[in-house]
Amino acid sequence: MSGRADRKHRIVTRFQRYVANPLNRRLPFQVLLETTGRKSGLPRQTPVGGRRVGDSFWLVSEFGRKSQYVRNIQADPAVRVRIAGRWHHGTAHLLPDDDAAARLRALPRFNSAAVRAFGTDLLTIRVDLTD
Repeated sequence: MSGRADRKHRIVTRFQRYVANPLNRRLPFQVLLETTGRKSGLPRQTPVGGRRVGDSFWLVSEFGRKSQYVRNIQADPAVRVRIAGRWHHGTAHLLPDDDAAARLRALPRFNSAAVRAFGTDLLTIRVDLTD
């Protein structure tokens, strides 16, 4: 990651961690991705944007493998996703060969615009929902 991209990553993740995510977690309509902390073993809930298509939920990580929730998925792909206020269990799959920019065009516009604007290393993630 270039120096500019690294600086952008630090600024955006600090804002998300301390301002945006704590507020968004409280919104009943906000989609949440729950992973298991790779070090703590505790549940970690991250507000995400994406879309359910059949039995899958699709999203794009703006910082790819540098995102903490992506690192948690690599350690344990068993996740939960809260969609429209209901929790669903699933298995997350990282899809580095998927065209993340094209995928964003099929996802909700507001979040996709933010991911495009702030992202430095896009990565598609598919969660296969089991319930």
